[in-house]
Amino acid sequence: MYRRRYRATLGLGLGSSFSSTFSTTLSFRSSSATDSVRSDARATAAKLKSKYETAGTAQGIKCPVCSKFVLPDDIECHLVMCLTRPRLSYNEDVLSDAKGECVICLEELCAGDTIARLPCLCIYHKGCIDQWFEVNRSCPEHPGD
Repeated sequence: MYRRRYRATLGLGLGSSFSSTFSTTLSFRSSSATDSVRSDARATAAKLKSKYETAGTAQGIKCPVCSKFVLPDDIECHLVMCLTRPRLSYNEDVLSDAKGECVICLEELCAGDTIARLPCLCIYHKGCIDQWFEVNRSCPEHPGD
C-alpha cells in the first residue's frame, strides 16, 4: 500500500478565524483507488466551497493549492482538479559546478549540492523543492505548466 499525504493551508485574507488546515490522506492501491481519490477530493472541494460561500466570498477565492484566482461558479471543479493533480517528479543529482541561485531559498547552488531537476529543466536544492511540493504542485518559476 502506498500512501501520500496532501496538505493545503487555506488563508484567504478573511481573518484568522477563516484560516484552517485541511489534510487528506489519499491511498493509492489500484486503478479503482483513483475513483476513491477523486471522490475524496470532490467531498473536500464541496466542503471548502460551502465554507467559502458562507464566508461571503461571492467574488471568488484564491485557490489554496495553486494560488490562482477562481470564480465562484468554478470553485468546486477547480479544487477537485487541483487536489487530484499529481505532484511533479524530478531527477536528483549532485552539482559538479556552481549553477546560480535557488529561487526558493535565494542561496547559491554550489558544487556538491544535491539538487532536483524538474521536467521544465529548472533546478533547485532538493530540500527546497521537497518543502515547496508540500504546499504547491508546480514549478516555482512555471506555475501555469
